[in-house]
Amino acid sequence: MRYQLLALVLLPLLLLAFTVVLVSARWSTDYTYQQLFTKVNTDLRVARDSFQRIQNEQQRVVQALADNAMLIELFRHPDRLNAWVNTQKSLNRFDYLMLLNHNGTQRMTDAGWQPHELVASPLTDRALSTLSAPGGATGIQILSADAWQEGNLLIPSQVVFPLIDTLRAVPTERSAEDRAMVIRSVQSVNNMAGERIALLEGATLLNRDFAFVDRIRDLVYGPGSLAPGSIGTVTVFLDDVRITTNVPSSDATRALGTRVSKEVREAVLDRGESWTDRAFVVNDWYISAYEPITDVFGQRVGMLYAGYLEAPFRQDLQKTIALLSGLVLLGCLLAIVVATVAARSIFRPIESLTSVIRATAAGKRKRVGAIKSANEICELSAQFDAMLDTLEEQRHEIEQGAEYLEQTVQSRTQELRQQNQRLTDSLTLLRQTRLQLETAEKLAALGELTAGVAHEINNPTAVILGNMDILIAEIGEDRADVQTEIDLIIQQVYRIRSITHRLVQYSRAESEPMSPVAQPVSLPELVGDTVNLIRHDFFDNSVQILEEHQCTQEAFVDPHELQQVLVNLVRNAVEALKDVPRSGLVVIKTEDREEREVAIVVSDNGAGIEPAHRARLFDPFFTTGKERGTGLGLSVSYGIVHRHGGRIDVQSEFGMGSTFTVVLPVVVDAQVDSLLSPVGNALA
Repeated sequence: MRYQLLALVLLPLLLLAFTVVLVSARWSTDYTYQQLFTKVNTDLRVARDSFQRIQNEQQRVVQALADNAMLIELFRHPDRLNAWVNTQKSLNRFDYLMLLNHNGTQRMTDAGWQPHELVASPLTDRALSTLSAPGGATGIQILSADAWQEGNLLIPSQVVFPLIDTLRAVPTERSAEDRAMVIRSVQSVNNMAGERIALLEGATLLNRDFAFVDRIRDLVYGPGSLAPGSIGTVTVFLDDVRITTNVPSSDATRALGTRVSKEVREAVLDRGESWTDRAFVVNDWYISAYEPITDVFGQRVGMLYAGYLEAPFRQDLQKTIALLSGLVLLGCLLAIVVATVAARSIFRPIESLTSVIRATAAGKRKRVGAIKSANEICELSAQFDAMLDTLEEQRHEIEQGAEYLEQTVQSRTQELRQQNQRLTDSLTLLRQTRLQLETAEKLAALGELTAGVAHEINNPTAVILGNMDILIAEIGEDRADVQTEIDLIIQQVYRIRSITHRLVQYSRAESEPMSPVAQPVSLPELVGDTVNLIRHDFFDNSVQILEEHQCTQEAFVDPHELQQVLVNLVRNAVEALKDVPRSGLVVIKTEDREEREVAIVVSDNGAGIEPAHRARLFDPFFTTGKERGTGLGLSVSYGIVHRHGGRIDVQSEFGMGSTFTVVLPVVVDAQVDSLLSPVGNALA
């Protein structure tokens, strides 16, 4: 069993370690080579730009020579023209520089103008396209052996070199390369009148031009651009043959005359694609990138290569993978040691338990005893000892069983009593609901009666206001002596109309809002008056009230209705503090709000509101069991605030207290004008 458990633990651990090493090695290899290929592509782009820049530089040099005033002047002294051309050839390091007549049929030599056959190409076509406009161009052109040998344009030892057999290259019957790849420039030479009087042709031979590829290599692979031990290489191919390169051969010389592999040739030269991958270059593996070189005819005549030695990067990758593998294996070894040591604490209790079982089967009394380790097996051992002890205490168990049965009967009896009590409570709640319905019917009848009374009162008040208008008109200018009495009568009549207005409002449905009799009200003053009005409630309940006033604006409300709302909220807060053992505290705050609003905040530290009751707080006739509550206070308050364009927000934490916030609009000038206009009309 010991070895089975160890195998169950260690085999998955080893499998996991092997998987981690394998996945990490694969991911590291893929990621590393992806970065290497990205770099070599960038290197190839830099080499291509350098190659093109060298061609552009040669074009500028030839154009500058063609535009040289001294050259134009020397046409008056033909015997000095060839010396000037040879001097410029040496100074600008051309492999050949020729001065031709205006149509390219003659060439200037030491013996004067000699017949010459112009090598046709789009370069010469552009230079000869017009007689007056300056024309010229530069590009890559391949010169056959006959073309460069005629007129001794190039030195044979610089052009010709033997081909070296290369593994994986396309078979060929040629033994040497005698073609020349040149950067050829042809520029027209115009006189002061703008007429073409000659052609200037210069070329740079790329065969064996090691300074050319070394210059590009030093630009692409500068110090610090490669891993230590790696070397960067650049090569120019004529067809698939290296004609200038800094790739070393097996004897540490330049691998001139070696050829590219078949798959690279087919991809780059045959299909015109760029090729990036690992490649076996001459005698070692390189991270390589190739792209085609096109000549002035638009044909693929060679390849440009950039690459660097793979071995240092591969060695770094292998070291990293080896280090990771070592760390994983070391972790596995530590895990094996820990698992082996920990297994002893598991097997020791099992061996003790086995010994006790054998002794019990033989009729001996033996116990496992206390074990220091704390795990399931140790718990099993303790339970086994307890089971053996239980066999010796059967009588005691029977007595405990009887006692447990009696307790169960009592528990069931208590549950039946609780069910009966719930039924009694349900009947009581049903009776209370019926009483509330009866109260609602009475309130509805009272509302109808109130509406009738309010209607009857409104008629005399209308008559009084009408007669007051007549009386004011009759008195005329003499009314100054009784102006105070007139204002008092009108004010009291409007007060009567406000009272009847509220009575009618209470008798209407909540879905039919009425316009309140509103006026500018200072909230701090209204709160102070209201607290003085109901202060006896706080003295009776030993409740402390605090006022905090930060409101600076006036609300546009009916002060009597808002006072009723505030009275309902404060009394509800006091009611919530009755059954709370801590000292009761009610805080009333007034404050300004954004968007032209003010607020009254009533907070208490009472019992709070149960979550199930919050959704019904503002329902008519809903109450949580207050001694004198009808369930209309919050409903009426909500209707009053809503008619004034405000809202009531509630926040409560059950057992901690509640906060009611009444938000009202502030006074604007238009509301003040509309409020004063009836009185002004009455006094006019």
